[in-house]
Amino acid sequence: MKFARGPGQLSRRAFLGSAALPLVGCAPERQIVGDFNGPSPARGHLLRQPPRSTAAPIARHCDVLIAGGGIAGLSAARALRRAGVEDFALLELDDRAGGNSRGGRVGGLPCPLGAHYLPVPGDGAPEVREFLEEVGLVRRVAGRWVYDERHLCHSPQERLFFSGQWQEGLLPVQGVGAATLAQYRMFSQRVAQAQKKARFPLPLRGGIAASHRALDAITFASWLDREGLADEHLRWYLDYCCRDDYGAGVATVSAWAGLHYFASRHGFQAPGEAGGHDALLTWPEGNGWLASRLVQPLGERLQTGKVVLRISALKQGVEVDAWDAAANRMERWQAAHCIIALPLFVATRVMNAPPRALAEAALRLRYASWVVANVHIERPLQDREGAAPSWDNVIYGAPGLGYVDAGHQNLNPLPEPTVLTWYRALGDAPGVRAQLLARPWASWRDEALDELSVPHPDLRAKTLRVDVARYGHAMAIPVPGTRGNAALAALRRAQPGLWRRAHFAHSDLSGYSVFEEAFTNGHGAGQAVLAALGVEKRGG
Repeated sequence: MKFARGPGQLSRRAFLGSAALPLVGCAPERQIVGDFNGPSPARGHLLRQPPRSTAAPIARHCDVLIAGGGIAGLSAARALRRAGVEDFALLELDDRAGGNSRGGRVGGLPCPLGAHYLPVPGDGAPEVREFLEEVGLVRRVAGRWVYDERHLCHSPQERLFFSGQWQEGLLPVQGVGAATLAQYRMFSQRVAQAQKKARFPLPLRGGIAASHRALDAITFASWLDREGLADEHLRWYLDYCCRDDYGAGVATVSAWAGLHYFASRHGFQAPGEAGGHDALLTWPEGNGWLASRLVQPLGERLQTGKVVLRISALKQGVEVDAWDAAANRMERWQAAHCIIALPLFVATRVMNAPPRALAEAALRLRYASWVVANVHIERPLQDREGAAPSWDNVIYGAPGLGYVDAGHQNLNPLPEPTVLTWYRALGDAPGVRAQLLARPWASWRDEALDELSVPHPDLRAKTLRVDVARYGHAMAIPVPGTRGNAALAALRRAQPGLWRRAHFAHSDLSGYSVFEEAFTNGHGAGQAVLAALGVEKRGG
């Protein structure tokens, strides 16, 4: 369903401009400064060539050690803390925890560095909803879940720059022919049929239905070909959706993943059909708002700038070597239990004699690279004709995924500077990570500004700064075979032998990266440790 217009939206349209604004003149181009931000590639590459230290490692001890401070690790820490387990530590490679949900600031303004929204969770994600209730986003009223409207995405939510003007929504509709509309309706029917055959749970739990196995065996593009869904506008939209959620397009992700994007939530509505979007929670800093609520209670138990280099099993626990990037020294941690909330390819590298299931699962996973550019603009932008400025603004046919406006939730009636966050999913083509790191900052800056200048020709004249975050292994791509990967399922269970004191927690266990999967996997690992410690579980 469409959202009611939120307060301050007319002022936002005045801020970002209207078709009545004059065209930009020939003023000299300003010097736009900026830098790289986000995760440190150099620190991550210490896994390839561990630093050498002649000094003896500093000895550290705790009951439970968590390796990895993304949403899964933070969720595991929350589970321990809420159950009264205080003697734990969380080691995070970067200087800020949060993983793909980190937020940042450009020019003093909050903005996302990665994930920027969370759909309102359904009944299948009680752990996530309990957390949202804990931080005051939702409450139970007369048997219904009621969300704080200040945090729900204000209207208008999204628009598409298509055929030289803006249109509401992201599905191309203006000027398309009857054949295209028929293809939209056909795809809507196919999604509904898939939903009737078997549930598309989110987060994933349990086994996989036979119909899902068949969908998991082929690419989404192959399934679309088989179903006769070849319309260029429909294919562009579905490819955009897959790149947006999975980091790669329809030719790479599985048919199960392509359908899951719609069937796990609101379905797909062709123009004129009843239904609409899920309600979304969003903030100026994106999901950094959620990450900060998980970080805040941890205090000194959160150890940032600690690169986990080795995890070894002991007879009565686990030993972990971690490099302290600030002090340039090694630390040696010993704990009764370890929650490994690391990407699986990293976990395989750092574990001594890793479990067979881990090695097999890691070999079959593929990771997408991403670039995120935060564009700080100082004053109103010129806009093209059509739909009003929205939270999510996408350009048809562009390599990037458009931009979100960090000022969209702002209730101030006066126009203010804001940050436009541009996303580009690079997939996992050969050599893409080397190219990602080799390209200078100015190259990424120019790519973002050139693309966004198509609908906003005065963007460069009003941009103060552009900061760029690079993610070499941003997320696992759900390629064919991922859902049926038995090794991933095995990692959810306790490992035999000495590794019974290691518990895995990461969105990689689900084969794709979304907040609900990471949070639920982390919560489950925390509950497993509590059971091993004989501590009464709480919540979820």
